[in-house]
Amino acid sequence: MTDTLPPCPECASTFTYQMDALLVCPECGHEWAPGATEGSASVRDSVGNILTDGDTVTVIKDLKLKGSSSVIKVGTKVRGIRLVEGDHDIDCKVPGFGQIGLKSQFVKKVAE
Repeated sequence: MTDTLPPCPECASTFTYQMDALLVCPECGHEWAPGATEGSASVRDSVGNILTDGDTVTVIKDLKLKGSSSVIKVGTKVRGIRLVEGDHDIDCKVPGFGQIGLKSQFVKKVAE
């Protein structure tokens, strides 16, 4: 085998392997596309859809708000999201709660 696969971008493991169109790390479980650049700023939802500014998403799990007894329920639809840098990579206005930051791993893009 003359082709060498790149190390995992998450844990730097050299034991990566190719599965269909993705590269997979057996140590940390990270999957990525072979042509993906390390500095790509794409934000993906919980199922892997690429999110963009203005998308509509739904919440996939009950989310407790810090400092409050309120809960954002599963299925809450959030329109017009805005992507930002940081841990909470979605800025949005949740109906009944106001302006809030969400993590993309807890939302799913809605096909419009």
